[in-house]
Amino acid sequence: GKDINDQDDPSTIASLTTDVIIDMDPLLKTEIRLPEGFQLQQNLNKNNEEAATKEEAQTDNDELNDAESKDMKVTAFEVSGIIDYDKLVDQFGSRIIDEELMKRLERLTVGRGNVPYLHRFLRRNIFFSHRDLNRICDCLENNEPMYLYTGRGPSSSAMHLGHLVPFLFTQWLQQAFQCPLVIQMTDDEKFLFKGSFVSEQEQEERGCEADNLNHFASLTTENARDIIACGFDKDKTFIFSDLDYVGSMYPNIVRIWKAITTNTVHGIFGFDGSSNIGKVAFPAIQAAPSFASSFPVVLNAPRKIEKDNNNANMACLIPCAIDQDPYFRMTRDVAHKLVHHKHPLGGKPALIHSKFFPPLQGAEGKMSSSDENSAVFLTDSPDNIQRKIKENAFSGGQKTKALQQEFGADLEKDVSYQWLRFFLEDDEELEAIGKSYGSGQGDYWSTGQVKERLVQVLLEIVSQHQARREHITDDVVKQWMTERCLVKNDNTSA
Repeated sequence: GKDINDQDDPSTIASLTTDVIIDMDPLLKTEIRLPEGFQLQQNLNKNNEEAATKEEAQTDNDELNDAESKDMKVTAFEVSGIIDYDKLVDQFGSRIIDEELMKRLERLTVGRGNVPYLHRFLRRNIFFSHRDLNRICDCLENNEPMYLYTGRGPSSSAMHLGHLVPFLFTQWLQQAFQCPLVIQMTDDEKFLFKGSFVSEQEQEERGCEADNLNHFASLTTENARDIIACGFDKDKTFIFSDLDYVGSMYPNIVRIWKAITTNTVHGIFGFDGSSNIGKVAFPAIQAAPSFASSFPVVLNAPRKIEKDNNNANMACLIPCAIDQDPYFRMTRDVAHKLVHHKHPLGGKPALIHSKFFPPLQGAEGKMSSSDENSAVFLTDSPDNIQRKIKENAFSGGQKTKALQQEFGADLEKDVSYQWLRFFLEDDEELEAIGKSYGSGQGDYWSTGQVKERLVQVLLEIVSQHQARREHITDDVVKQWMTERCLVKNDNTSA
């Protein structure tokens, strides 16, 4: 017979529909009607979900890796993002200051009566990484001569609290080790990287010079006042401007230039064909003070080793923020070419690295002189300091009182607490503030109370610094910057 779909014979359809009752509802539904088909659909859905999950996870991982690579950037010229210091130590190849080394330092400083206790920057892991610090300890134990070297690039007339960190620690090291110190003012570098030339028309209109090199030279004097106010021992400290002193270092600068290729410098510092030749040449100038023979008068260190004068073999320790490490990795690679074979570290400078002092807007990167509201300057008034802390210091506290008292603050993100870690001397008080603020309970449960305590600490530090700086005249600065001998022939301080 004919198919039911055959439209040529309506009577057939009528007889069929009359004789057989067909339930059409199940056929019109979208559900899977066979168990096998239902299972197949479930398997397909599961596979699709797993594939989507894997794709999403890979996307998240890629985004996380991109975020990590974008978040942390640490070079000799730029610091930004959230800093992972363990990762940074691995990348740079330095070493963490461990408990054993800390105890050794304490024995050689506090144990000798030179200082009452380890500096808070050491106690709180702010100076946290090193290169050959253990070898410096060897020199101290063997009564072999050593000296300190640090520096400052004068980019503004007023230094901020972040600039103060390495100098406060270096002052402690000088007292703890009872050793001479040289401080390099890289006014030449600032002109090479930030300086400018002035057109003839502008010179005529403004009555100015053809460039602003002398501007950076003048900043050296201003910054030297702040450095001197940190309390260094004048009889053991020499502050020098590269523009003035480079002649004495020049033989060693030439040796460093000879030892290092431009490819090496480009690879370390990222210079390219657009960089002026001064930028490419400058790393050798920052490296030169690592060698005692760059100071034939100041350290009484003639390059030629003499029978009764071994000062050219003095070991050098450099306290600095860890972003300056690339300069001295480069230096350490060629150091053996510039010293006598009996140098205790093979000519290599030792380093002790600090973490970065966070800007007010958030505990990442480092503070900048170019952003007025990211920093507290040593010239700020009490009202200005209070305003900056209360208005700009990023809070790690919760959004409401109830949440704060339930969960407490994130101390790692809270700038006020982090600044207290740098500047509040009392360990017990700092711990109490941290416990209270971190739990949302007690005397310092709120952000406002922590900020208020920080303001008190900063006002005391800045006011005392300003009082000392007020008495440092141009003539006083010249005395500190006058080339003179800081050591005797028997390798003891003058």
